[in-house]
Amino acid sequence: MHPGMRSIDADLVQRLIAGQFPQWAGLAVERFPSGGTVNAMYRLGDDMVVRLPLVQGGANDVSMERTWLPLLAPHLPTAIPEALGEGEPAEGYPWPWSVYRWLTGENPEAGALSEPVLLAGDLAGFVVAMRSITLPGAPQAHRGGPVASLDAETRAAIEELRGIPQEGIDCDAATAVWEEALRAPGWDGPPVWLHADLMPGNLLVNGGRLTSVIDFGCLGAGDPACDLFPAWNLLPAEAREVFREALGVDNATWIRGRGRTLSQALIALPYYRRTNPVMAHNARHVIRAVLQEG
Repeated sequence: MHPGMRSIDADLVQRLIAGQFPQWAGLAVERFPSGGTVNAMYRLGDDMVVRLPLVQGGANDVSMERTWLPLLAPHLPTAIPEALGEGEPAEGYPWPWSVYRWLTGENPEAGALSEPVLLAGDLAGFVVAMRSITLPGAPQAHRGGPVASLDAETRAAIEELRGIPQEGIDCDAATAVWEEALRAPGWDGPPVWLHADLMPGNLLVNGGRLTSVIDFGCLGAGDPACDLFPAWNLLPAEAREVFREALGVDNATWIRGRGRTLSQALIALPYYRRTNPVMAHNARHVIRAVLQEG
């Protein structure tokens, strides 16, 4: 998926575990299929998962999660990852890695939600809880800055998609929605705590209800519009309105959130269309949902 991506296999994971966590050396190691783009996941026995960065950027996220997840967990209404072991570079693998407690559940899929309205309320509750956190020293969230900071990359992605007619993207309509987001007033309040990557692959549900939120590699403080992604990457129209009402989102923030979500999808689609079917499929869903709404 990425230049410089690290090759990881079960044998490497077993050697890392045996060398650094001998108490778990006898447990089975099995690759866990995932649409994630930054980390490889391996089940370790029945109750744990090993998460290893595939690229340098993911390695930088490890230390941030080690610092902040234990501090955030008491403030949140759903389970989040709990590190049980902090692995270090070894066996030719160059970056830190982690062993987490296994969280049960499955990733929700847009268009196949059993309880979309209830899930919308659950998601809003998580976002409200994140925004309410007052822990000092928050890093700047990935994507948390001004919408205009995404302009060049978003426009480049639109032009790239013009050259892929088989995707059927209405690039003029996408440009119009994006430019509306650029015109919207920016966030003039204090930065708020954000997960900043609320993709379906970072959510776990059981019985249609949110049970866990994972992968906090983009966390930090910034524009609250950054955590509106589920409105378009997951929720149908009726549940989208429930989500918005529960959060009390003003028009400008909603427009910025829609633009940010569209931007992420426009950039992801040409990048992942041949390498990550899960990401590409959700990007297409987002683009359709946003353009239908806009």
